[in-house]
Amino acid sequence: MVLRFFFLFAVVPGLVSASDFVNEIHPILASRCLSCHSGAKPQAGLDLSSKEGANKVLDVLIARVEGRAGRVMPPVGKPLEARQIELLKTWVAEGAPWVDVQKNKIPDWVAPLAPRIVSVPAGAGNPIDRFLGKPSKGLAGDSTFARRAFLDLWGIAPSPQDLDRFEADVSPTKRMQLIERLLADDRRYTGHWISWWNDLLRNDIGVVYHGDRKSITPWLERSLRTNMPYDEMVRELLNPIGNESAEGFLIGVNWRGEVNASQTPYMQASQNTAQIFLGINLKCASCHDSFINKYKLKEAYGLAAMFSQDSKLELVRCDNKTGVYQEPEFLWPELGKIPSGASTSERRLYASRLFTHPQNGRLARTIVNRFWQRLMGKGLVEPVDDMDAKPSNPDLLDWLAADFSAHGYDLKYLLKLLMSSEAYQRLDASPRRISAEQFSDTLSAITGEWRFLQTNNSDRALLGRDWQFKSNPLGRALGRPIRDQVYTTRNEDATTFQALELANGSTLAKMIHRGVMRLMDELPPAPASLFDSLAMRNGEKSVEIPVKGLKQVFLLTEDAGTYDLDKAEVGWAELTLSGPAGTKILEAGRLRTRIGSRRVYEVDSGYEKLTAKVWISDASKASDINTSVRFFVFGAEPDPTRLVKVAGESPWPVAPKLTSVDQAVDYLWRGLLSRRPTDEERLTARRLFPNGTLQREGTEDLLWSLLMHPEFQFTW
Repeated sequence: MVLRFFFLFAVVPGLVSASDFVNEIHPILASRCLSCHSGAKPQAGLDLSSKEGANKVLDVLIARVEGRAGRVMPPVGKPLEARQIELLKTWVAEGAPWVDVQKNKIPDWVAPLAPRIVSVPAGAGNPIDRFLGKPSKGLAGDSTFARRAFLDLWGIAPSPQDLDRFEADVSPTKRMQLIERLLADDRRYTGHWISWWNDLLRNDIGVVYHGDRKSITPWLERSLRTNMPYDEMVRELLNPIGNESAEGFLIGVNWRGEVNASQTPYMQASQNTAQIFLGINLKCASCHDSFINKYKLKEAYGLAAMFSQDSKLELVRCDNKTGVYQEPEFLWPELGKIPSGASTSERRLYASRLFTHPQNGRLARTIVNRFWQRLMGKGLVEPVDDMDAKPSNPDLLDWLAADFSAHGYDLKYLLKLLMSSEAYQRLDASPRRISAEQFSDTLSAITGEWRFLQTNNSDRALLGRDWQFKSNPLGRALGRPIRDQVYTTRNEDATTFQALELANGSTLAKMIHRGVMRLMDELPPAPASLFDSLAMRNGEKSVEIPVKGLKQVFLLTEDAGTYDLDKAEVGWAELTLSGPAGTKILEAGRLRTRIGSRRVYEVDSGYEKLTAKVWISDASKASDINTSVRFFVFGAEPDPTRLVKVAGESPWPVAPKLTSVDQAVDYLWRGLLSRRPTDEERLTARRLFPNGTLQREGTEDLLWSLLMHPEFQFTW
């Protein structure tokens, strides 16, 4: 026991050795105390940002953080950890030695604002490679490059036929030609990149927004399909005009109830625009002067005032009003000033001009760095939301930014430039985990089993890609965010939740099962509905359908965009069978049903007609319920994935029918890993088919195994 205590104190030096103010004490003060106890008007007059101020409170500091003298400090968030309190006790006992951290911190880099003209190093080839030099290990092979390009531009691994054509091509420019061909397909390009933009712009689809939040999906999809110049996109996001504009971006999330002053819609606009377009974190500065960067509370409010309904805003520091008001002001006032008293529309117009000002080089640098990080695995500036940090190659970043703006802020031009470089095509590129959408879309492409996109007021459905649907458990496990905040990158680390979902989740299991049935041509056609109410928000509709010769009827109550499923009051009424056998009442009066439920009734011989009503109560029209429901009747077991007829083309060419084990092995290996199996791998795969014939269970196991393979789950 004595040895254990000795070991504990030996490995926790902060508890027994002289305290280290810079590395141990100041981080505690900065993260948990200084947000309120610093500045011109510190809370309760207690200033912990200087030695003089700290000395005045040393006698009560420990008692307050332990909760022995009034309200425990800090009053918000978790209490200090025991080790943090012990460090403070040691520091106080030693006389509270102090180091002026801010004065001793000398920045070694100041990020430029204006664009900087950089000369390209002498030589031939892509300018990027003239800055970086040739990759030491050479370039990736054709199949690796093709897979990389397809996933980065279309979000789907290349089909075996695509790979065969590309590998057989002997043209020395075939890689550039492939990049250009992929970029030219606006539909598939948009179907992939819109997920990245949705993360960045905090936009989602398949989500029912409560209150004023509004989707910008139609605008975003149109912008990507037409390759709208990036600076124009920014102007339209910051100054939305008209019914088809992107006004939902500035509306933000209007949280219910009381919220922190830093989370009001105009403060969200300040934080989001700075982070997305300028690579600046203003979240800390939205509550108090930041301790993680140089930005001040007044600067965050100055930017927020450019988007608020009021022409000036009162500074609120740690949820305490200061009585000081801030006029609208850009983070770099030297680029232009906003007239006092300007209207909301005028201030937004000025914002759109200042963010895209020709001398605001930060705009181009930030998006170029984001694209570099997306394609190369690591940004020239890391983290990508700290564009005040020094780039790994300042000249390359500034040249790329200036070249991007010189080419009209053309995003496809930027992608082409980056992907045609040897830096992108290098053999030893950093592996990047594929996204949730790439995982699902490639699985759908290889099997031909796509989800159907059912619009609320049509009896036809389209086959859609993963981004077009509300996220499911598989997507969330693989990192698709709920987008209640800006996501500039996704977490690529493996998690327990992810492992459980991939191994045992029903979403993937159903996708694999149906996909293999389709590949083996064993998937039965979906029955047509006998009744479809289309989307209903209120009122009643009558049902009258023939049921002669049927054994059963299946009644489905499907969600069509309800905000609160539990509170919605919907259902069926007066369910009656009639015919030569007479009249049979199945349900008298109103029957309330849950959205997402189904009911099955037997149809005896002698009955030829079913009559009923479907209804939604008036109470369900409330904005916090916002009911939208769709009722169906089927005469045979319905296919929940195909409730309406499918029309339109598939997102990907039709998958072939598998008829033999070797064909299945070759097809799945080539389609998922973009290579052929080795002899050893082929023998291992054949063991899944004991009698040598293609079977559904063995094919499902093979498909699942390849989906779990690192070669599939990463872009190499």
